[in-house]
Amino acid sequence: MIAAFSKPVRDLTVKDAREELRDLASQIGYHDELYYNKDAPILSDSEYDELRRRNKDIEERFPDLILKDSPALRVGAVPRSGFRKIQHSETMLSLDNAFSQKDVSDFVARIRRFLGLSEDLSVVLVAEPKIDGLSAALRYEDGKFVLGLTRGDGYEGEDVTANLSTIPDIPKTLQGNDIPRVLEVRGEVYMTKDDFSELNEKRRISNEPLLANPRNAAAGGLRQLDSRISASRKLHFFAYGWGEIIHADANKEERYPLGSQLTEVRDRISHFGFNLSEPICVSNELAELTSYYNDIVFRRDEFPFELDGIVYKVNCIGWQRRLGASSRSPRWAVAHKFPAERSHTLIREIRIQVGRTGALTPVAQLEPVLIGGVTVSRATLHNEDEIKRKDIRVGDIVLIQRAGDVIPQVVEVDLSKRKSTAKIFDFPEICPVCASNTSREFGESVRRCAGGMKCSAQVVERLRHFISRDGFDIEGLGVKQVKSFWRDGLVLRPADLFCLKDQRAVLESREGWGKTSIKNLLSAIEERRNISLERFIYALGIPRIGQKNARLLALNYMSLDLLLTAMEDARDPNGREFKSLVAIDGIGERVASDIVKFFADPNNKMMVSNLVDEIQVSDFTEPTSKSGLAGKVVVFTGTLQLVTRAEAKAQAQTMGLKVTGSVSSKTDFIVFGENAGSKLEKAKALDVTVVSEKEWFQLLETSNTN
Repeated sequence: MIAAFSKPVRDLTVKDAREELRDLASQIGYHDELYYNKDAPILSDSEYDELRRRNKDIEERFPDLILKDSPALRVGAVPRSGFRKIQHSETMLSLDNAFSQKDVSDFVARIRRFLGLSEDLSVVLVAEPKIDGLSAALRYEDGKFVLGLTRGDGYEGEDVTANLSTIPDIPKTLQGNDIPRVLEVRGEVYMTKDDFSELNEKRRISNEPLLANPRNAAAGGLRQLDSRISASRKLHFFAYGWGEIIHADANKEERYPLGSQLTEVRDRISHFGFNLSEPICVSNELAELTSYYNDIVFRRDEFPFELDGIVYKVNCIGWQRRLGASSRSPRWAVAHKFPAERSHTLIREIRIQVGRTGALTPVAQLEPVLIGGVTVSRATLHNEDEIKRKDIRVGDIVLIQRAGDVIPQVVEVDLSKRKSTAKIFDFPEICPVCASNTSREFGESVRRCAGGMKCSAQVVERLRHFISRDGFDIEGLGVKQVKSFWRDGLVLRPADLFCLKDQRAVLESREGWGKTSIKNLLSAIEERRNISLERFIYALGIPRIGQKNARLLALNYMSLDLLLTAMEDARDPNGREFKSLVAIDGIGERVASDIVKFFADPNNKMMVSNLVDEIQVSDFTEPTSKSGLAGKVVVFTGTLQLVTRAEAKAQAQTMGLKVTGSVSSKTDFIVFGENAGSKLEKAKALDVTVVSEKEWFQLLETSNTN
């Protein structure tokens, strides 16, 4: 038991605080040693937490007295400004979803089309239960666990090595023989249902807020700054795949170091000491895979952990390599989600939310209802056409589902329970926030506010998007703080965030902001003064520009200066630059128009200019490409015989080339197949390098080996 503290923190003198911080550092260090190295703790969790809480409170009141070996900064916890971010050696993408048997059938059909497979070739899939947890990547060097990262944005993750080391399912040293020199194992961190119930019961007794579900509990446990808390969550790990592999014998030519079939790879990973998701089904028959899926759905509650679907993966590793990935997900795998859980409830009212692009989104405010272990009180109604189509009215009883067990949606109205008092919702023609006119462009279902930067909702939502995880990702700065800063005039535009260092006295006068929290926030902001081009483009909030298109723009323009110059020239819709923008594979005319319109707006130009005065935007680099052709521009024309056009484009993009749909003076190569037309003639006229399909793949192979 720990002794009661002699004085409240507010009554401590400087001398008292200095002595107590030294004593607390010694006590916490002693109990850490008992817990981590001797597995013999003598304090309860609450007693240990009280020591750390006391230390934290004193440090916040006396920041000048913080010790160099403060328990808050000790090995086993990352610096208090947050987890360091590290780039994945290979992108770590999430899966596309399937919600029906037809979606799975379409997935197989896409594989056939992409690879150009004949009907007599079977597509063998491996099906395995999908654990509802948090993805992590474990790096082993010479068989030793050296680094663990979260998925993050797919390109870089958070270093949670210390926390992952507390999970007993993760071997510190790989077992068996013929271990690769470098092996990255990927898998899911999760919590069992029983451990989750036990954790929530402890929180209930301690009057702490209850956690919504095991996944949230696991995610929270993995992202604790104190790895002792991670250990207390009793987390587990299932391996499901791999990332980078470097064979132990550098002279050994081996294309697939762990096996040519996924079933072989699973067997090798298991022998290294990892648990795998079971049971699996290996088949090329959709009927057999569907039967397996239905059986797991039926037995879902029997599993000791939460499942949210079945993952189907192509068994042939060679085909997986050829299929590759889009910017968001691999083409060789899909998650067949379990049927969404549903429940009936009442629509109390319908409110309008105004987004960063001015889009007006209707949101149903519901009588709270429990669906799949989560209390749902709101559901999106998408747009005014959807409200009319489903005839949704205020006061209706509606069927709600969490699509993919995530996003609450209104499925239908129970007309048998409609009362005469149910009110038709009139979609506003005036913005409810700034009173500007709203309108719908031809062919769009979305109504937008014309207020632009005059609309406070759009400004705040732009700021939220700017600091989001895939944007500037500023640690410790959330929605609540952004709204508060904007309301009080501290942050009216993105560049103002980088001027907060000059507002330290104002920040200190705000409720809830102590010197330590201000120091951490300003430090996190300073860390983001240098940002990659693709993150910067995404953070600007350009309509229709998500991560994929932001990366495409970064790849094709390489620097912010070149992008801004090109967008200025692209304002002429008949000019060369606009045509070049449209020609980027994946952009198209409609998206190109939105991009040009964004950069032509005076308010947006001023926003970018102000930002550039405060930060450094790094030129784009393609980290995964070892090809000597990276950065070159290629056009494919005619009918290819060795691979499909889609596979050829994907392979070129994976190697860092820029794929466009039209020939210009910027084109480096044109690859022609049968029946090549005018593009080939234009390329010859412009003296562009012209190669056949066979010559192209020889060139790629040579480029990869150099």
